[in-house]
Amino acid sequence: MNRETIEAAGVRLRLFRDADLDDLMAGCSDPLTRRFLPHLPVPYTGADAHWWISEGTATVWTRGGAAYAIADPTTDRLLGGIGIDHVAPSRHQGEVGYWVGPWARGRGVATAAATLLAGRALTHGFARLELLTEPENVASQRVALGSGFSREGIRRSAGNTPDGGRHDLVAWARLATDPPGPAARLLPDLPGGTLTDGVVTLRPLTAAHTGFVHRLQSLPDVVASSVPPVAPNRAEVAARCAGAPGRWLAGERADLVILDTTSGTPTGEIGLYYQEPQTGQAMIGYAMSPAWRGRGYPTRAVRLLARWAFADAGIERLIAGALPDNAGSRRVLEKAGFRREGELRGRLPGPAGQRLDDLLYGLLPEDLDR
Repeated sequence: MNRETIEAAGVRLRLFRDADLDDLMAGCSDPLTRRFLPHLPVPYTGADAHWWISEGTATVWTRGGAAYAIADPTTDRLLGGIGIDHVAPSRHQGEVGYWVGPWARGRGVATAAATLLAGRALTHGFARLELLTEPENVASQRVALGSGFSREGIRRSAGNTPDGGRHDLVAWARLATDPPGPAARLLPDLPGGTLTDGVVTLRPLTAAHTGFVHRLQSLPDVVASSVPPVAPNRAEVAARCAGAPGRWLAGERADLVILDTTSGTPTGEIGLYYQEPQTGQAMIGYAMSPAWRGRGYPTRAVRLLARWAFADAGIERLIAGALPDNAGSRRVLEKAGFRREGELRGRLPGPAGQRLDDLLYGLLPEDLDR
């Protein structure tokens, strides 16, 4: 790649200039930028910005990569930075990284810049581009998908922090042979961000729900029907809640909180696990707080999620399980339209080391209207 300015889709990629110094300092001092680029100098001074503009970017180019300023095509103001580093010439491979200043977020700047740079790189010598994101960095994962990168998996402890800590990274890649446009998603976003029937509302699970989910999942009857039947500790629940948006984007599962629509109070949780994309089959599970049981909320939640799964996610069949002695859960499924299809003997681990039977229920789109 050469160093010429390229422009498309509302962004300009050009070399950094001395006039960018103040905005570069502001962007690299922003808490969110620092959260996901922890190796930036602290504090990020004018000298640091000047070194990057005059020397740092030149080093990246010399190594065979790219270091661009993302600029507004109308005003030429600096909006962020994007580049390709960690180049492996023998594999024609590089790694894309980017940041956007707080004054330019929410406008699709990073997605447009990543699409533009990846497209140019993959037609100028690169065969494969990688992109690494932290599991909690949902905004960056949306950029990856929007710019045509496909999720390949988790690299365990691939990231490191200045204090010596290690953390996982989500690996994404885009190939020269990939079709243009955003990467396909198995599980789309909810229309308008929620599902509601006026009585209950379903909202995607996030880190903010950790306390509620921990209390719910620690209830003895909820633990008894969990797999495995062991109460989770708060750290485990915190990790699950923080990673829920990323798993949704990955197409693995959609986890949601069930809210009372009138008060906005969390009443339970429900999840859809897309365990068989090849056959279009997914599995539903749910749990309800004792104070909100007996009001039909789980049935309403199951119906809401099922309709979204069939109409928006293209899922063709839903399954769910219930312990033989869990009459309440069986009633929920039957009222929602599920039909009992069989009994899987000894399928589940029990709390005392025994094996428990699992009643299998299935739901097809036409069952919702029975």
